[in-house]
Amino acid sequence: MKVIQMIPTLALGDAVGNDTFALKKVLMDLGYETSIHTHVLDSRLPDSCCEIIIGNQMPEVDEDDVVIYHMSTESRLNFDLETMNCRKIMIYHNITPVEFMKDCSYTIQKHSIAGYAGLKNLVGKIDYCLADSEFNKQDLIKYGYTCPIDVRPILIPLDDYKKKPDSKTIKTYGSDGFTNILFVGRIAPNKKHEDIIAAFAYYNKNVNSKSRLILAGSNSGFENYDAKLKKYAETLGVMDNVIFTGHISFKEILAFYSIASVFLCMSEHEGFCVPLAEAMFFKVPIIAYDACAIPYTLDGSGALIDSKNPVEVALLIDRIVKDEELRNKIIEGQNRRLEDFQYEKVKELFAGYLKDFINKGKA
Repeated sequence: MKVIQMIPTLALGDAVGNDTFALKKVLMDLGYETSIHTHVLDSRLPDSCCEIIIGNQMPEVDEDDVVIYHMSTESRLNFDLETMNCRKIMIYHNITPVEFMKDCSYTIQKHSIAGYAGLKNLVGKIDYCLADSEFNKQDLIKYGYTCPIDVRPILIPLDDYKKKPDSKTIKTYGSDGFTNILFVGRIAPNKKHEDIIAAFAYYNKNVNSKSRLILAGSNSGFENYDAKLKKYAETLGVMDNVIFTGHISFKEILAFYSIASVFLCMSEHEGFCVPLAEAMFFKVPIIAYDACAIPYTLDGSGALIDSKNPVEVALLIDRIVKDEELRNKIIEGQNRRLEDFQYEKVKELFAGYLKDFINKGKA
């Protein structure tokens, strides 16, 4: 019996791709014959890491085999998957709704609309679903999924974050006495970078002029939104203190986490939000807007806010930076939550779910 994974696009540094690679290792450790199959492979990844699906030529499977399909975007796999005569599991990472893409290109909007069309098409054709969060589970139920659905956090190899960070980045941004406010995530409208910039502008102008906002993430595909954000920062008079990193190396990401005073997230659509767990690992206190999967991922930790008022957010940043007791209390809560994301714990959870699914099929 094989347990293979399928994913529309396998990308370097992408949360869904990272989850796919991590699960491959788990499946191998569990003794399953396994492989990854994709339509599109990031050119920065080795050809040997997966098998390329050409057109509609799906991998050969037997009835007892299991396909694990990572669902997060538009793909012909959303329709071709149903032709495979085997047992099917969907890992649902969520799809960004088109309403967040109103000012983006037609192509980007089309991806969102087509993604949801594919999600609807697979209703009744999947045997079992694993959702990254309770938020994602409820999304599946909303779209008509009646198969068993369990919640399993994204598998994050936290030991990777113990690697040495980029020393040049630390020297440049971590040794000048500035307070560093950090957000990590691709430059995309659903992540609401403009709300982060607005809060930072008030903080920088009225509370702490020796402060810096670091927005770490690629703008690929969202260059127009990126340009608007930079114009907005210029209009607010803080562009000199806002760093748009673009796509950076893993060591540079580690460096930015290691010098951050606060992690500020204003996103309004996330299926899980891995950077929250990363911030927990680096003991960076989190301020996050109460939306989508955010409250489920934090689960009572961090500082969850229900207002985006820039003044209120800026004053909260100031309090967390200055109040050591409050800061330590927040970090303690995050440390407890981080335990739920430990590699072995999530690995065991996934292994148990998979075993139960396979055994039920044999009954």
